[in-house]
Amino acid sequence: MASTPDLGLIRAKAARMRLDIVEMIAEAGSGHPGGSLSAADIVAALYFGVLRHDPTRPDWSERDRFVLSKGHAAPVLYAALAEAGYFDRQHLSTLRKLGSILQGHPDSKKVPGVEVSTGSLGQGLSIASGIALGLKLDGSQSRVFCLLGDGELQEGQVWEAAMFAAHHRVDRLVAIVDHNGLQIDGACSEVMCLGDVEAKFSAFGWKTIATDGHDTESLMRAFAAADAALGDGSPVVIVCRTTKGKGVSFMENNAGWHGKAPNADETERAVAELSAVIEKEAARG
Repeated sequence: MASTPDLGLIRAKAARMRLDIVEMIAEAGSGHPGGSLSAADIVAALYFGVLRHDPTRPDWSERDRFVLSKGHAAPVLYAALAEAGYFDRQHLSTLRKLGSILQGHPDSKKVPGVEVSTGSLGQGLSIASGIALGLKLDGSQSRVFCLLGDGELQEGQVWEAAMFAAHHRVDRLVAIVDHNGLQIDGACSEVMCLGDVEAKFSAFGWKTIATDGHDTESLMRAFAAADAALGDGSPVVIVCRTTKGKGVSFMENNAGWHGKAPNADETERAVAELSAVIEKEAARG
């Protein structure tokens, strides 16, 4: 993690990423804006303040690894990778199109910077745990970060992975939960109540940290606390309180925007709102 992260830069990147998310999904005519927008601040903090990575060397052996377990939120990852310089921004307008490297779920065979092809919910934490254990056995100091959706926590495999990571003392692993309270069928509490997410991970032997997933300063404190806790035998989870569709007023806290592209009028409105945020961040410096 950068010793003195530039909070203004991270906020500006998150604002730009949100605009990219809306524009690429609108161009594609399909995609998942709600959970991509809710995770934008988290992913911006990772790529521009936390991860050790090098866009010129995607396979650098000492890099930290990031696994997007909720692979349907691919637009937020693509936006971050483009901002970081892993590929030309022109690719963003080809989202979900035939022949594009940017398919509806991340493809590690096609997209520089994508560690793992994801999209089948519940599998990402298992993959991240295996990567982290392998790195530990090799004596590597690289860290592994895995972003999950809260609806995804209803998958039993998540808890098998949680048990595995704690049992094997996979202690350079950080799970991040995008806890926006909504999934494709509605409120998580109504579809299948998650209960106390922090208490559950704690019961499985994980160290837990809770934070505001849209406050950059709070996020960076949480990542710093996670980093300080790594290496002593336990994996760490950061539970981020977020808002589905964050940044676009008519998408916020609306499960209907889980997997739907905006029409022309909606896109114009969303672009205007997000452009205003970009201008505000630029003025803040």
